[in-house]
Amino acid sequence: MPEFYSHPLVLFALAIAPGLALSIYFYLADKYEKEPKLLLLKTFLIGGLSIYPAIYLTSFISDFGFVNDNTFAGVAKYAFFSVAFSEEISKFTFFWLLCYKNPEFNEPYDGIIYSVMIALGFATFENILYVFDYGFSVGVLRMFTAVPAHATFGVLIGFFVGWGKFYGNALIVSIMGIGAAILFHGLYDFFLMKENVPFLFIGAIVSLYLAIKLSRQAIRINQDLSPFK
Repeated sequence: MPEFYSHPLVLFALAIAPGLALSIYFYLADKYEKEPKLLLLKTFLIGGLSIYPAIYLTSFISDFGFVNDNTFAGVAKYAFFSVAFSEEISKFTFFWLLCYKNPEFNEPYDGIIYSVMIALGFATFENILYVFDYGFSVGVLRMFTAVPAHATFGVLIGFFVGWGKFYGNALIVSIMGIGAAILFHGLYDFFLMKENVPFLFIGAIVSLYLAIKLSRQAIRINQDLSPFK
């Protein structure tokens, strides 16, 4: 591969581009009362910090035997508990502490936009680590897979939290959102992690497709519920 593709500036631009592009997409999808840009930027950047407790929690859970040993049970435990649970709980905690009681969170769609900003901050920081470790081609692949996947998991959490905040049963509904995000995250990772099974990776593509489809529906629903419409 030409030296240009391994230049640090090129790798950095590739790593941050998908997260920034998706952030703009979700910002523009906020049709009726857009959130303050500086607050969204702050949320995005702080979301990047949520990767650290996720790493520690993954390591902690793995110490209890939830490791990827390439058996179906081992990969499933690692994908759903060590990785998906750790990452989604970390992102949700940052989202809840930073955004839930903010007065700018004043309509259902705001749950989505703030949760997604946390998720994309996480995904972008993670993407920087992956791209600098594994190179340009991995960055291109993750542009169309891992980063959008994190965005969809953020939408699922944000949809339920926004619904719960404005229509009641906030705790129960929020737990449903976390569960949905962990489910799709775990499925996506499981299909990618399980080796030696031909074409199993197609399951990751299918799970990502379903998560994207559900996310688009969630966005439309919360847009329609806006009191500023």
